[in-house]
Amino acid sequence: MEFDSEDRSEVGGSGVGGLRVRVSERCGMLLALMNLFSLCWKPFGRDADRFDSIGVIGSTFAGREGRDGLLWFRDVGKYASGDFSMAVVQANQVLEDQSQIESGPLGTFVGIYDGHGGPDASRYVCDHLFRHFQATSAESSGLVTAETIERAFRLTEEGYTALVSGSWNARPQIAGAGTCCLVGVIFQQTLFVANVGDSRVVLGKKVGNTGGMAAIQLSTEHNANLEAVRQELKELHPHDPQIVVLKHGVWRVKGIIQVSRSIGDVYLKHAQFNREPLNAKFRLPEPMHMPILSANPSILSHPLQPNDSFLIFASDGLWEHLSNEKAVDIVNSNPHAGSAKRLIKAALHEAARKREMRYSDLRKIDKKVRRHFHDDISVIVLFLNHDLISRGTVLDSALSLRSALDH
Repeated sequence: MEFDSEDRSEVGGSGVGGLRVRVSERCGMLLALMNLFSLCWKPFGRDADRFDSIGVIGSTFAGREGRDGLLWFRDVGKYASGDFSMAVVQANQVLEDQSQIESGPLGTFVGIYDGHGGPDASRYVCDHLFRHFQATSAESSGLVTAETIERAFRLTEEGYTALVSGSWNARPQIAGAGTCCLVGVIFQQTLFVANVGDSRVVLGKKVGNTGGMAAIQLSTEHNANLEAVRQELKELHPHDPQIVVLKHGVWRVKGIIQVSRSIGDVYLKHAQFNREPLNAKFRLPEPMHMPILSANPSILSHPLQPNDSFLIFASDGLWEHLSNEKAVDIVNSNPHAGSAKRLIKAALHEAARKREMRYSDLRKIDKKVRRHFHDDISVIVLFLNHDLISRGTVLDSALSLRSALDH
């Protein structure tokens, strides 16, 4: 997701400052519930919320970590329902992607956060969304539902808006930061997928006894290049002929941004942030009377079946270069170990091919300049062990892992 260069209500009369107070009060009331519930969703006996760069708890199950230039990877590890593989490659001067996996006795939480306009929003979401998910699930007596996930997204959006409000004078530029947010939760033999933006999760599903593997996209994307998204925006903004603009062959919301839903990007949600001293490229020429972007996730629940083999969660940087079918074939045709790294390298080979250059030469290009060839890419592959899923078997040690803040 890149720049160029269904909550639609404005914040009430108390203003964003009032929102910051309400968020603080609400989080305080939920704290006790979070503490009680966190033993199910957090690693035991250590603080999983404090990371310098890469955080991992339960390292017995985390697998081998490595680096290869701008590529960081965890080749294979164990989570509550089987094996996982995780990798991220940096292209921007500052890594804007973040990702995490949290797995414990209750289930597994995966997040892919593809940031834009800087790293602030993706880092905030990586720090806060899972905590809010813990709290909203605790409110529901430990149950995971579409409603608990949606509330976690809403609390995270409100929290980031409050952060922007409190930092407006010192750091107005963070009003221009946002992030796509793709979440997967495995709970009691059901997979929940929630998404804002254009990251994607694809299911590898065995086809009968043929030995074949189908690629099934589970997430709904919110990118203005999709006709359905442009139509949705036009229906929401019938009096704005410039709600979507075609620039240099790419459809963008207000000519600025490709995605129609995100966390952050508050300059396109609250009029009080679409003004100086925000960078002029983010400011609209006309008054904003209602939010243009939404933080409401599309949520799907999928009962896991025995022929569901694996899940590929990835930011759009992967899907720019690999089809769903190609990605599933790569995972299906190789050992579990190194799956995420293998997918990223396949995407980089394709990015190099499109520019008529060798992969070995692409690897020599440093971050920032590398962004001209490909985006930051984050990938998490979950392999589904249905014996573990059906028995509800848990790990002896829980897992908490997030990608590096920067490479």
